[in-house]
Amino acid sequence: MSSLAQPLAASVIQSVDWLAIAPPTLTAVVALAVLVADLFVADAKKSLLGWVSVAGLAASALLLLPLLDDDRSTFCVNGTHACSYTADRFTLVIQLLVLGGALLAALLSVTALKDAGKQLPEGEYWFLLLSSAAGAALLPASRDLATLIVALEVASLPAFALVGIRHGDKKSSEAALKFFLSSVTATAVSLMGISFVYASTSTLYLTQVADRIQHVDGQLHTLAQTGVVLTLVGFAFKTAAVPFHFWVPDTYVGAPLPIAAYLSVVGKAVGFSGLILVTVVAFPSYADVWGPALAALAALTMTVGNVGALRQQATRAYSAVRLLAWSSVGQAGYLLVPIAAAAYSDDAEHSIGSTVAYALMYAAVNLGAFAVAAVVGRTRSANRITDYRGLYARNPLAALLLAFFLLCLAGLPPGIIGLFAKVTVFSAVVGAGLGWLAVVMAVNVVIALFYYLQWTALLFRAPEGEPVKHRFPAPLTAAISLTGVLGIALSGAPQLVLRFAGTALF
Repeated sequence: MSSLAQPLAASVIQSVDWLAIAPPTLTAVVALAVLVADLFVADAKKSLLGWVSVAGLAASALLLLPLLDDDRSTFCVNGTHACSYTADRFTLVIQLLVLGGALLAALLSVTALKDAGKQLPEGEYWFLLLSSAAGAALLPASRDLATLIVALEVASLPAFALVGIRHGDKKSSEAALKFFLSSVTATAVSLMGISFVYASTSTLYLTQVADRIQHVDGQLHTLAQTGVVLTLVGFAFKTAAVPFHFWVPDTYVGAPLPIAAYLSVVGKAVGFSGLILVTVVAFPSYADVWGPALAALAALTMTVGNVGALRQQATRAYSAVRLLAWSSVGQAGYLLVPIAAAAYSDDAEHSIGSTVAYALMYAAVNLGAFAVAAVVGRTRSANRITDYRGLYARNPLAALLLAFFLLCLAGLPPGIIGLFAKVTVFSAVVGAGLGWLAVVMAVNVVIALFYYLQWTALLFRAPEGEPVKHRFPAPLTAAISLTGVLGIALSGAPQLVLRFAGTALF
C-alpha cells in the first residue's frame, strides 16, 4: 500500500455502532424478509405478512428505548467530529414519529388489504411500505448531504409505487404520476444545490459545511448562496409548501387511504426533518437567506391550504380525504413557522422544538382522523363529507373521537394538545420578532375553524335515510384506540410534549 493510501484507509476504517443504526436497519431487514416470504406463503395466508410487518415496526420503535440515555454517532471520519449517522435526541424523536406513524398506517393497511381482496399485491405492498419507513427513519439521523439525499429517495421511491399500486385504477395512476414528477423535480433541484455547496466547501458533512461556508467569499460566495437556495427549494417540494403543493390533493385521493395517511404524517416528517438539518445545522450562517424565504413560504402555505380546504365546501359532495389533504397543506404552513423563526431567534433550539412538538401532536390526531375515515370508507367507498352526517347515531364512539381529532387540529378545547401546540408555535414566532407572521397565522387559525367545526357539527345531525352500522375490525380498532388514547392523554398533560420535544435538538 502506498504512503498516500495508508492515511486514507485509516480515515475510513471504523467500527459500526449497530445499536445506533438498529431501528432503520431492522425495518429494512423485515422488508426483505417479507418480500422473500411472499414467494413461499400461500394466498390464503398472505395476511400473515401484514402482521409480521406490524410486529417489525413495533420492534423497531422499541429499539429506540436503549438509545435515550446517550447520543451515539457512527460512520465518522477518524480524528474529526464529522459523522454520517448520529442518534441524538432530535433523531430519536423524529424516528419515533416515523415508526409510530408507519405502524398505525400498517394497522390501517391490514384491513384495507383484506377488504380489497386480490386487487392489491400484499407482498409487494408490505415490502414497499417497510422500505419507505426504513428510509424515513434513516433521514433524521443523516449528518452528511449524501446520506440525506439517499435516505430521502429511499423514503420516496417506494411511496410512488404505493400510491399507484391499484392496477387499472385511473385515479391511482394519475396520482402516482403527479407525485413522481414533483418528487423527481425536487430531487434534481436538491442535487444541483448540494453540488454547488460541495463545490464551495469541499465537504458533505453538515458540521463541516456549517464551519466552512461562512468563510466562503468572492465568486464562491455566490455559488454557495445559490446552492443554499436550490437545496431549500428541493425540500420545499417534499414538505408540500406552496407553490410546490399541487400534487397533494390528487395524490391523497388517488392513493389507498392508509397510504394517504402515511404520506400526511411520515412524508411530512421526512421533509421537515431534512429541512431542519440543512437550515439549522448546515446553513446557520445563511439565516438571512433562508429565514425570510421560509417565513414567506409559511405564510403562503397556511393561507393557500386553509382557503383550499374552505373552497372544498363549495363542491357538492366533496371528499373527506381531499379536505384532509388541503388541511395537511395548511398544517405544513404552521410547521414551517418555527423553522423560519429559528433564523431570527437567539434560541434556535427552542424554535425547532416547537416544530417537533407540533409535528407530534399533528401526527397523533391526523392519523386518528384517517383511521375513522377508514371505518366510514368500508361502507361508503366515495368517502364524502356527507357520509359522516349522523355518524353519532350509528357509531357514537367513532363520532366522538373524530370530533375530538378535528377539534385538536382546530386548536379548540377539549383538544387541549392542539391548542397547546399552536400556542408554542405562536410563542416561537413572537419571540423571534415576526409579528406579521403571527398575525397571518392567527387569521388562518380562524379560517380553519370554519371547516373543522362544520365537519364536527355534521357528525351530530340527524342521519338521512336508514342508518348504516360500521364494523370495527381489530386492526382499525387498535389504530383508533392508540391515537385516541394518545390524544386524550396528551390533552390532559400537554407539557409532556414540549418537555419531550424541547430538548430534542442536536
